[in-house]
Amino acid sequence: MPLHRPLVWISCIALPLLTAGAAQAQKEIPKAPGHDQCPLGYVNTLGTTCVSPIYYEVTPTHGEACPSGWMNIGAGYCKKKTLGIF
Repeated sequence: MPLHRPLVWISCIALPLLTAGAAQAQKEIPKAPGHDQCPLGYVNTLGTTCVSPIYYEVTPTHGEACPSGWMNIGAGYCKKKTLGIF
């Protein structure tokens, strides 16, 4: 078996995995009702949405405190803490 064949198989498997992560990293959320700004870690699209280059698990606050294990990131949203911290 030629030496380059294992490299071809590895690149066929690894390349789609590496490129898929870049496309899935962007997360778009709607602005919360009554808010014209975006939560911490998100960029205002100057429309009705906010985007982040990092995937965060977020949920609207609906005017309530964030549940245990979540932190308030402003603009009407809570972000799930990862590993019990930020």
